Amino acid sequence: MSEATPGLRLDKWLWHARVFKTRGLAAARIEGGGIRVNGQPCRKPGRAVRPGDVLTVSAYQQVRVLTVLALGERRGPASEAQLLFSEERDGLIDPPGMPR
Repeated sequence: MSEATPGLRLDKWLWHARVFKTRGLAAARIEGGGIRVNGQPCRKPGRAVRPGDVLTVSAYQQVRVLTVLALGERRGPASEAQLLFSEERDGLIDPPGMPR
């Protein structure tokens, strides 16, 4: 993606996608070094993410690999948030009712 493509702040996108409950928690995790963007460590909550970026998120005793599909306009319901990303899985199938 080119730099001319509009982006959204990383902390705001993580909040919109419901990876974190608050932007403050997302920003703290980013500053603490728990996030990689396209394989590169990122400690700046204001870094712009764009569709196609791959985020590696280490939080809540798990590592998730998320590909940004859309930026989102707001923090909506979970069903809306799931449309913002696709998640790489390790090939295991989670039993029904298990948290992501």
